[in-house]
Amino acid sequence: MALLTFELPDGSTREVDVVQVLNAGYAGRRQEDVAAHVAELAELGVPGPAVTPALYPLAPYLAQQTDRVHAQHGHTSGEAEWALVVADGGELLLTAACDHTDRDLEALGVAWSKNAGPDVLARRAWRLADVESRVDDLTLRAWVTHGDTRTEIQHGALAELLAPAYWIDVLRARGALTPGTVLVSGTIPMAPGVDQFGDGWSVELADPATGDTIRLHYDVRPLPAPIG
Repeated sequence: MALLTFELPDGSTREVDVVQVLNAGYAGRRQEDVAAHVAELAELGVPGPAVTPALYPLAPYLAQQTDRVHAQHGHTSGEAEWALVVADGGELLLTAACDHTDRDLEALGVAWSKNAGPDVLARRAWRLADVESRVDDLTLRAWVTHGDTRTEIQHGALAELLAPAYWIDVLRARGALTPGTVLVSGTIPMAPGVDQFGDGWSVELADPATGDTIRLHYDVRPLPAPIG
């Protein structure tokens, strides 16, 4: 299992012993746009899901709060996302996340690609109840780092994605809205022409109403070449 610790705006902390991780996919609010994206991916050889939105179970240890991700090759990259975390007593937390994905494996199966890298979560969180009334106005941004150069690769609002309330209903129907559950939202489009295969990723989840921002950053380190 993975033990995560989140600091809330009032200075209190929540420890969450992760028992299940679920990654949403093809989770755009406009599902007609999602269908067009699935068709585009099919032309690139990426198999489409049987239904959209999709939901991919991950090993619980893949939910991590880390500053470093190790990659087996040079075709892995992150994705700016929000994460819904169920804490003790059913308290719902919202935080920033970055789903680090193996893009080579993605062509063979999205579920495989998701389980090849961690979901990196920020160390701060908000109570969902405190921001839910304006959740669509929250923003997501991501930057990819190449050496000393940091380039914005994603920028959008949570209104582009299915809302936390949608996934809460899904989890409740599955009997999965239980302490230790982490659901990662799916992502917003990447800017065309930006090289996603960098040596670092940064994600920000921001609340324009308060100016508060939840941030995470991690470096991507290549593993040594295998022996044998």
